[in-house]
Amino acid sequence: MKIEEIFPEVNEIQDEKLREKVIKVWEYAIEKGGWKDFPLEKIPFTLLIPTERNLVEHTRMVTRMAMAVARERGDVNMDFIIAGGLLHDVAKLLEFEYKDGKVVKSEYGKRIRHPVAGAMLAEKFDLPYQISHIIAAHSKEGEFVTRIPEAVIIHHCDFIDFHIEKGKL
Repeated sequence: MKIEEIFPEVNEIQDEKLREKVIKVWEYAIEKGGWKDFPLEKIPFTLLIPTERNLVEHTRMVTRMAMAVARERGDVNMDFIIAGGLLHDVAKLLEFEYKDGKVVKSEYGKRIRHPVAGAMLAEKFDLPYQISHIIAAHSKEGEFVTRIPEAVIIHHCDFIDFHIEKGKL
């Protein structure tokens, strides 16, 4: 499974090294989380609400919405927006597991939420600290820090998609 095909937005990252690192983080998370033989399109983007939206759809939606905001603003780092959007939920591959025929919270995920685990993955692969920050600050953990503009955008795009899905109930 090629990350570039699952997430074509990765090809819009101009910095080649950053693009390669984003791909490596996804590949590592798939392997470490035990999802290598499981279609990513069958992983829900959240376990908080019943939803048909999967992790891939949500990740791409958040990334594309954030890119649109960044284009309109013109004063934020587009590579950081794309990388942060694509990686904001990557650690759900560690937070979740497939057990007894369904996707559930893993033991790891009960102890370490995906924003923290995702930032750790970004650090492991030597991404710029701003990407680690975007990942760590995209959810409620971000309420305790001053978000950089790219993190503000990813945070709001993430919650827009979540709340629209929640409203479908």
